[in-house]
Amino acid sequence: MKRYISIDIGGTAIKYGIIGGDGQILSRSTMKTEAQRGGPAILDTVLGIAGQLSSKEKISGICISTAGMVDVEKGAITYAAPLIPDYAGTEYKKAMEERFRIPCEVENDVNCAGLAESVSGAAAGSRISLMLTVGTGIGGCIVIDGEVFRGFSGSACEVGYMSMRDSDFQTLGAASILSKKVAGWKKEPPERWSGYRIFESAKKGDGLCIRAIDEMADVLGQGIANICYVLNPEIVVLGGGIMAQEEFLRDRIEAAIGKYLVSGIARHTRLAFAKHRNDAGMLGAFYHFRRRHPEN
Repeated sequence: MKRYISIDIGGTAIKYGIIGGDGQILSRSTMKTEAQRGGPAILDTVLGIAGQLSSKEKISGICISTAGMVDVEKGAITYAAPLIPDYAGTEYKKAMEERFRIPCEVENDVNCAGLAESVSGAAAGSRISLMLTVGTGIGGCIVIDGEVFRGFSGSACEVGYMSMRDSDFQTLGAASILSKKVAGWKKEPPERWSGYRIFESAKKGDGLCIRAIDEMADVLGQGIANICYVLNPEIVVLGGGIMAQEEFLRDRIEAAIGKYLVSGIARHTRLAFAKHRNDAGMLGAFYHFRRRHPEN
């Protein structure tokens, strides 16, 4: 069975491993991204990972999922937030193929997550699915008939920047806003209030924590409704670390969607939580590679 290197590059961590030709993850590891080092240093790190993995067995391809906007033809970063300095212009495909002489394909990390959920996750079997990852920001991906919809210039579904309530979707609805809100209301340092602590406190009846979560759920419901008016997806899949709190969040987000989305559309739109979680980027990168190299 063929083996593929899959690398998922995020702002906080780089996850990597070997995936078999049947789509099973055979090994996985993780390391800190150290994003402040910038694009060139991260490229060197990723080349090192690929070198380490390819020295142990024969590799048929390299699959990369990464933060930032990606030109999938060139396998290069076209735009990135300041979190990773000097990342725009990083040419993963060129660097990998020149070094290892095997094909490499690169895709945006949220697109990879959406593709993974569409192929073998929560949205499997659907024709049109919307994936939202809710973390430090909010990312989006739309998959239509098994293919990621990228738009004219490759920036489709950058929903985090969508204007809402005199701000934007991710500034109001991302998981990172919870810590800032609760800490501000309690007049304590933000680092004392992790998302995990906020949810645990809310479950114990902390009124301010419940209020912060309710406000976030309301923003997510409104944002999802706005997107659904345009895209009319069959299913909306929510991912990101905070979505591990499905039991606490589902009813709140479904109620908010119902508040902002007319019933004629709402009853045809399912809400689901991501199945693949931390493996979504690696799996999606592999599925993207397989679509671009069906012969491989």
